Amino acid sequence: MKSLIKIFAIAVVLISVVSCQENGRPNYQFMPNMYESVGYETYSETTAFRNGVEAQLPAEGSVARGHIPFEIANDLDGYNLAKESLMSPLDSTQIDTKRGKELYDIYCGICHGMKGDGQGTLVKREKILGVPKYDDAGRNITVGSVYHTIYYGKNAMGSYSNQLLEEERWQVAAYVMELKADLEK
Repeated sequence: MKSLIKIFAIAVVLISVVSCQENGRPNYQFMPNMYESVGYETYSETTAFRNGVEAQLPAEGSVARGHIPFEIANDLDGYNLAKESLMSPLDSTQIDTKRGKELYDIYCGICHGMKGDGQGTLVKREKILGVPKYDDAGRNITVGSVYHTIYYGKNAMGSYSNQLLEEERWQVAAYVMELKADLEK
């Protein structure tokens, strides 16, 4: 009989504990800030941003991580300066023709053609007209002028400085010079 009373008492305690639980909301909140966040006025003048604008301005003269500034201007004088004086920082052991060809095929070949003859797929379909060949005598391109054009773009061609890293731009410029040499043979 005593065991029956013990079993009954345990059952009553268990039923009362289970019946008091409410599944619609948590019972205890040990850290209420994790459940209900404190609201902040994100772009108010009195909180995070002293200048009252969306974000702080970078320090003057700072350079973004991984970015190397290009000192030559984006104009005709800058192009001519790059054509005459800009040389590749890569020596002959660092030039990877295979990598340069891969990047050229991805970014340049669609317009300039796989041989650099100005007969890319878009030119053949007459979507873009007037894409010059690399061996045009009037242009007389150099590795510096090719790099400048990749960095800033020229005429209808846009800039590829966001798509290609600095070393990749030099690889493509070296490959363009190889295509030019092949066309001049």
